[in-house]
Amino acid sequence: MKKITPFLVGLTILLGAGACQNLERTSADAPSSPDGAVEEPAQVEETNADARDETRRAQLDSDIRAREERTNAVGNAEDRSDDDLASEVRSKLEANIPQGKLAVTSEEGVVSVTGTVPNQQEYDSIATLAQEIRGVKQVKVDAQIVAPAETPAPADQ
Repeated sequence: MKKITPFLVGLTILLGAGACQNLERTSADAPSSPDGAVEEPAQVEETNADARDETRRAQLDSDIRAREERTNAVGNAEDRSDDDLASEVRSKLEANIPQGKLAVTSEEGVVSVTGTVPNQQEYDSIATLAQEIRGVKQVKVDAQIVAPAETPAPADQ
């Protein structure tokens, strides 16, 4: 029993640390880890369609407002949880960079963004958009610019 207890405690700590990863993704095909690797980065049709949907945009805006209102009611607007920051930045990026495949993490107010965007203009807007979220102290952008793949024209039959 004495040998298994440290093993079980170590396993619990390891699993708990893994569960605390606050990675937020702007789309289902965004990076699934903070390293920023994106499968087929030029394929953005589904990501673009989802981000352009008015219902989805309304949900994202509502989510940001609800989190800010909750923080105003019960906490310090400048001392936010990393999970809230990552989620709000993700929502902001998803609503404003429709073809981006981005993953967002936050640690002590420092937000890191990885993944891909289709052009320089959207790359340049990442830090600006993230800084609009109260409580973000610094933004680190490690995204790549990958032009969307050309969609083949339908063949005449």
